[in-house]
Amino acid sequence: MDVRDDAIQAPALTNDTPPAVSRRLRVITIVATFGGLLFGYDTGVINGALPYMTDDLGLTPVTEGMVTSSLLLGAALGAVVGGRLSDARGRRRTILTLAVLFFIGALGCTLAPTTAVMVVARFVLGLAVGGASVTVPVYLAEISPAERRGALVTRNELMIVSGQLLAFTSNAIIAQVGGESGGVWRWMLVIATLPAVVLWFGMLVMPESPRWLASQSRFSEALDVLKQVRARQRAEAELAEVSALAVKDEQEKLGGWQDMKTVPWVRRLMFVGFGIAIVQQITGVNTIMYYGTQILTDAGFTSDSALTANIANGVISVLATFVGIWLLSRVNRRPMLMAGQIGTTGALLLIGIFSLALPEGTGRAYAVLAMTVTFLAFQQGAISPVTWLMLSEIFPMRMRGFGMGVAAVVLWLTNFVIGLVFPSLVDGIGISSTFFLFVVVGLASLTFVKLYVPETKGRTLETLEAELRARFS
Repeated sequence: MDVRDDAIQAPALTNDTPPAVSRRLRVITIVATFGGLLFGYDTGVINGALPYMTDDLGLTPVTEGMVTSSLLLGAALGAVVGGRLSDARGRRRTILTLAVLFFIGALGCTLAPTTAVMVVARFVLGLAVGGASVTVPVYLAEISPAERRGALVTRNELMIVSGQLLAFTSNAIIAQVGGESGGVWRWMLVIATLPAVVLWFGMLVMPESPRWLASQSRFSEALDVLKQVRARQRAEAELAEVSALAVKDEQEKLGGWQDMKTVPWVRRLMFVGFGIAIVQQITGVNTIMYYGTQILTDAGFTSDSALTANIANGVISVLATFVGIWLLSRVNRRPMLMAGQIGTTGALLLIGIFSLALPEGTGRAYAVLAMTVTFLAFQQGAISPVTWLMLSEIFPMRMRGFGMGVAAVVLWLTNFVIGLVFPSLVDGIGISSTFFLFVVVGLASLTFVKLYVPETKGRTLETLEAELRARFS
């Protein structure tokens, strides 16, 4: 059965939906996506803090790469552990634990006296980032009505890029106010403790995922939660569908590594999930997020101008994500992902050409800036929101946290490798050849999406699971 074209439409929210239901959904989304805000800030802040940290801690190119990539390595472990923890103990309780890790990691980075302590603190922060990258989208997907799932889950992507914009902006402001004073980077890092506190207190009063409750046979509690975020009649109908699937999954004992080895359709689905995760990272997006200031400096900006110009990357990421949220309710996921791949690959090709063909100076600097902005418009407006949304949708209910966690491990390890080797690639083969290399893998990614990625728009999670089971069996 091919699920690309035969969309099954879920009933839309009507004007009869109680206002309290819509308000409750908005509040849950805002609170939970503070995890995304922290994700964005903690990955983006290193962009501006690194030059000051290098001088203060005496970083070498090797230790600079370790400081940057230690968060990514932690995120890979945090993704799989967070996924397993959320399946075992619940989405809400896991997010509360992650809020504590965010606070401890940010405070540890701020107070780090040596490079070794900084690497360890960034690793702890990475555990929280990886866990949040898995648990928050799954929580939102499981609590959202089918017809609003795309918009609500991608609010997390909006908060991620908003966190990155906040990091870029606060970095520039703190650098201007602090000047050349020692320790200015510590002020950049400490800001991340504030949203961690908001996330922890907010999640104390949020409900658990109704689908997780149903997977634990806690059906009355699941119905109570559904009544908070659905009209009563729809809540009861949805619980019946969720409960039937929970019983079936319990009979099959779906839930972990063993299923990847012994259940063919689960194994094939995991392959698709891994591919989607790699596609999102192999564009090289985080070379711009982590090394954007250095790329612009190499293109011809002064250091201060590059720090300020990098804010443009954050602004376009936020604006593009708004566009992506709007598009997700109007177009299918798969074509949107392919359009994003075409756009990012074209922008990378032009960055390479401009860096090679234009003489060093203001003209090349602004040409490269224009292409990084164009790249991020396609990345954050199409590829990133579709990636996180699809990964939160495609896995079976009883192993959704686990499945997304393992896929996120692949994503973060790809991110880690790219972040680690990018400076060496630029140093060894030059920035133009490096971006041409990303163009080649971008074409390979486009081919994968066309051949293997299913369409997921317009289905309940239970209907989608049944369709994917039939397709990949």
